[in-house]
Amino acid sequence: MSDDGKAEIRLATAADAAVIARIHMTSRVATMPYLPPQKRDHDQVTRWAEDVLLTTCRVWVAVRGAEILGYAALEGDMLEHLYLRPDARRRGLGTRLLDEVRRHSPGGVSLHVFQQNTDARAFYERHGFTVADTSDGHRNMENLPDMTLRWTPDSAR
Repeated sequence: MSDDGKAEIRLATAADAAVIARIHMTSRVATMPYLPPQKRDHDQVTRWAEDVLLTTCRVWVAVRGAEILGYAALEGDMLEHLYLRPDARRRGLGTRLLDEVRRHSPGGVSLHVFQQNTDARAFYERHGFTVADTSDGHRNMENLPDMTLRWTPDSAR
């Protein structure tokens, strides 16, 4: 199913924190079942979104009507997060959020992805990201092997 361009991409505000937290939590459970169970509840993740995410990153949300369907967070040239509601996946919203991030990153974008996250890896590879390095998991709190992917405007088709 396609988004048909009906969703708007806008900068997130503090009022969006609770919905961003819900999307973050539900998407991780649905798309990364290999992760350990979440230790933080919705209120704690909302506080993280308010106090950390929205203060250290530029955050965009994909909105249709009054519903937030996903978000992307960029810190410098590092894409820290791109999550969609599980029922909003595969509609072009991730691409639209990624395009917004790339518009604000003229020198390129990097990100970390778990090696097991084959859907995300395929998504980013389709959008011109290449493997910059790999890790045994020592640099993430889940201790799972990950990869750094990089996109630069020169690598775009």
